[in-house]
Amino acid sequence: AFLVRITFGALILDQGQLLLMKQISQEQYAHFTTDDFVLVHKLYYDEKIPSGMRGRLKALVDLGVVEHIGRNKYVLARSFYEVTGKAGKRTRIVGLDRDTNKELLFKHIKECGTTGAQLKEFQQVLPGQSRSQIQVYIRELKAEGRIFVVGKTSNARWFAGAQD
Repeated sequence: AFLVRITFGALILDQGQLLLMKQISQEQYAHFTTDDFVLVHKLYYDEKIPSGMRGRLKALVDLGVVEHIGRNKYVLARSFYEVTGKAGKRTRIVGLDRDTNKELLFKHIKECGTTGAQLKEFQQVLPGQSRSQIQVYIRELKAEGRIFVVGKTSNARWFAGAQD
């Protein structure tokens, strides 16, 4: 007559992640809330974090469960992906670092040889980056003397090397 049943909208289905949270709890004398488990689930499945739960993210960062990787961008610690055999998924979510992005652009420009490369191609090389961020990389490569431009606006072509 007094039976109560509670169903949570998110569960950590992976045993490895659950064991990892138990280990962190024991090592750091931490107590995880239901919201913490929901957050881990949402981050793992790359779902939107409800604004009411955002307050718990700092505590999870302090415990090493979550990493803050950018403005309002959080990702689970690498170990949470490793225990599921999906460490590559984390790399995809985090994206490539700044130097790697610049090197990819430089490699593309070099491979274009004497025909040069246009800005629209750079957006194909780095689809996850905004046009303005790509332009920052290009300006840096130019300032380093690694590339030069011929032409202006959308007809401009970028080449590897120093301009003669």
